[in-house]
Amino acid sequence: MKFRTEVDIKESKKKIGLEDKIFSIGSCFASEMSDLLQMGQLQTINNPFGTIFNPFSIGNAVKRLHDAEFYTEEELITFNDEFISLDHHTSFDTRYIHQTLQKINAKIEEGNSFLQDSDWVIITYGTSFIYQFIPKQKLVANCHKIPQKFFEKRLLTNQELADSIYNTILNLNDICRDDVQILLTVSPVRHTKDGMVENQLSKSKLIAAIHDTFPQFENCHYLPVYEILMDDLRDYRFYKEDMIHPNNQTVNYIFDKFGDAFFSDKTKDFINENFKINKALEHKTNDEKDPKYIEFKEKLNQRIEVQRQKVKHKIFSND
Repeated sequence: MKFRTEVDIKESKKKIGLEDKIFSIGSCFASEMSDLLQMGQLQTINNPFGTIFNPFSIGNAVKRLHDAEFYTEEELITFNDEFISLDHHTSFDTRYIHQTLQKINAKIEEGNSFLQDSDWVIITYGTSFIYQFIPKQKLVANCHKIPQKFFEKRLLTNQELADSIYNTILNLNDICRDDVQILLTVSPVRHTKDGMVENQLSKSKLIAAIHDTFPQFENCHYLPVYEILMDDLRDYRFYKEDMIHPNNQTVNYIFDKFGDAFFSDKTKDFINENFKINKALEHKTNDEKDPKYIEFKEKLNQRIEVQRQKVKHKIFSND
């Protein structure tokens, strides 16, 4: 007797190998998945523009990364004595214009270089809503807590959504490796501040736009992350206390589903061992000269060295 409707991710013919490079961009859920990939010691880079949610802004970020187009002073605004890019997350804001530009352009350089060697790209779209900054008539990625009177909020049209996703894929196919695989997902995080009905409308427009677009490309795939949480894990015990964001158990469950579909056996074993090593590295002691602790550290270092021999890139560089 079944008591839930389990949602599986279709197994991929191409698998993620130990040396593959994975680029991730989009919502905060994209960051959580990328964090697990990094913990597993795979080569990954996440959100060079910071967390961004709508397809237009994600497309703009990928275009700037593709072109290696640096930002200039004229593209920034000032608010609360900080210099701000409306295309970026608030983590790039600083009190000095040269510092803001340095942070932004360093990430563009890093992202451009990484994308050229990327084997996989994961895009997680969060919303169809977008804000226009009235003084500059500019569509923005983040409002930076600037008063709402300076913005107009609207839904991206079906055509705008489709065009943004389509152009994003074109730019990725141009800059990445010839056999790059692009995975498109919709974030399961509900944007309740938009309203529950409005959130459903926003998510449904994203899903429809993705399904209208990705079949046009052989190297694009849809990951049913949104469906796993909505239809498989249909219970509030899988959410954090805010009842909006998936908790760690849920993120790990989805990551395992993803791994079953996309990781090679070697990659699975490699990641699982690295997860165990990371857990062991969290162990602290009040007496570092304790013989048992010294023995524990020696054995742990031996395990790390075994893992290092399996790959060419650096791993556990901060242990």
